[in-house]
Amino acid sequence: MGVVSSCCESCFRSRKSTYEPLLLENEREAVADLLQYLENRTTTDFFRDSPLAALTTLSFSDNVDLQRSAALAFAEITEKEVRPVGRDTLDPILFLLSSHDTEVQRAASAALGNLAVNTENKLLIVKLGGLEPLIRQMLSPNVEVQCNAVGCVTNLATHDDNKTKIAKSGALVPLTRLARSKDMRVQRNATGALLNMTHSDENRQQLVNAGAIPVLVSLLNSPDTDVQYYCTTALSNIAVDAHNRKKLAQTEPKLVSSLVQLMDSPSLKVQCQAALALRNLASDEKYQLEIVKADGLTSLLRLLQSTYLPLILSAAACVRNVSIHPQNESPIIESGFLQPLINLLSFKENEEVQCHAISTLRNLAASSEKNKQAIVKAGAVESIKDLVLEVPMNVQSEMTACIAVLALSDELKGQLLEMGICEVLIPLTNSPSSEVQGNSAAALGNLSSKDGRTTSDDYSAFNDVWDKPDGGMHRYLYRFLTSSDATFQHIAVWTIVQLLESGDPQLISNIRNSNLLIPNIRVLAETRTSTPTSSIGGTPHSHHSMSRSYQDTETGDGQGEIQMLARRILDFTDSEGVMTPSALASQIQAGSFSQRDESVSGRDHEELRKSVREAFAGGPGH
Repeated sequence: MGVVSSCCESCFRSRKSTYEPLLLENEREAVADLLQYLENRTTTDFFRDSPLAALTTLSFSDNVDLQRSAALAFAEITEKEVRPVGRDTLDPILFLLSSHDTEVQRAASAALGNLAVNTENKLLIVKLGGLEPLIRQMLSPNVEVQCNAVGCVTNLATHDDNKTKIAKSGALVPLTRLARSKDMRVQRNATGALLNMTHSDENRQQLVNAGAIPVLVSLLNSPDTDVQYYCTTALSNIAVDAHNRKKLAQTEPKLVSSLVQLMDSPSLKVQCQAALALRNLASDEKYQLEIVKADGLTSLLRLLQSTYLPLILSAAACVRNVSIHPQNESPIIESGFLQPLINLLSFKENEEVQCHAISTLRNLAASSEKNKQAIVKAGAVESIKDLVLEVPMNVQSEMTACIAVLALSDELKGQLLEMGICEVLIPLTNSPSSEVQGNSAAALGNLSSKDGRTTSDDYSAFNDVWDKPDGGMHRYLYRFLTSSDATFQHIAVWTIVQLLESGDPQLISNIRNSNLLIPNIRVLAETRTSTPTSSIGGTPHSHHSMSRSYQDTETGDGQGEIQMLARRILDFTDSEGVMTPSALASQIQAGSFSQRDESVSGRDHEELRKSVREAFAGGPGH
């Protein structure tokens, strides 16, 4: 807020002799009273009774000198004390705000801006019509008046109930124009106000319509750190909306390079917001590729290895979105991200950091055998195995999904089994989270399947965990066979087919002689009753799979294939033959399991923004 010098009392005394003969009686009394109150200002309450009455009399006077003195007094008083006030205090200030005198305007807007720091006052100022005179003052040729008026609007715009009213008041166009002011104070206040208006879909669209985007982008190169921060954060919020990202892509070709440069800003908060803005832009494929092309990975890797939580969190979130594009997988790995990402899996201080790190690893593994092997070689699986039973449930879901993707590799299956990964996956098939259950089961199913089996394939790892831990594969398969969820039933019978096709005598014996599995497989072989399918978790992916999903079978819910698989199992277990891969097995599709992460959503953005804000609140100065 603009600072008005502490000169009220001296102003009164110097002007008193000049205009005293012209004063009305009540004005003369008000001047005398106010001089007395100012002499005892430390014990005087100017917001009530006689002191407020004296200020009100001077405010509504036709004498501009009295108005100036009243405005200056209000500015000084509110500079030192802000509290909730009523209409009796705001009415005289709002009246002064409509004055044609520049000095009165300047002091009155300063006073109103000071009062607008208080939450209750923000609402009352707008309710009493304060926006209209403030907009007029934003159009003033006087820089001081502009600065105070815009600063007041900035404060008013921090309250959610005011944002829409400000957007509809006609304030956005002058705010956008003043953001280009040559006066840094005006520019700072205007960009701060624009930022405050970016927290709802409707207001963001109004800002875009007011022409704010090119102004905000151009000011990314401002020499002022606060202006950089306000503009970067505003653009980050604007980029949440898909239609705004499209507009940015069409009209702002230098946006990504400017944000990449700001990740090297001396200001931590600017670095952080630049990464968050890139993260939101990277919801679109075009930006995912452009960030890598602009050498954004170099700065992101540096932020990811920071010791400061907000930087780690924003960089991890950005890399996660960038990694969604298949063409970015190898560049990210080649830039040296694997070890820092694996290190962040054990970042127990923040669950979101862990989720972003493991989701990125899953994305990097999605489409390349070479990348899968690099991830395993870097130690990701050992880290997951050590951590997965202890981390929060959301992280467990991402970790088990990552293992399920890695387990698609025929070349890695044996290595993963040797690492003992089944020992942690089996307990998680009984997780309170159906998503963790499904992902864990999908991983086990993928580990059990293989394209082109040979007699040298070693399935002893499944025998080792048949009865333990937590009841082992045996109990897990029983729970899924008897589940009310058709997805889980499908996973169980599909996995049993894979285990029988292995030809391992011990596994075949375990299944054939199970009093838990065989009776329930008979039930599934005989029933055609529809059961619900789950939209979460995962069905194992088969290298034999065709493109159609089990949801596309004749029953519409996978029950037809479940029945056929169950009958196939019984045909084998009731005989003494050997099960070999068949046409039936080749029709199994891992319908609901997703190999690749999803991009950012608006809700995710709000949650991340809150997390970063909280992280900053607990960190060093910025």
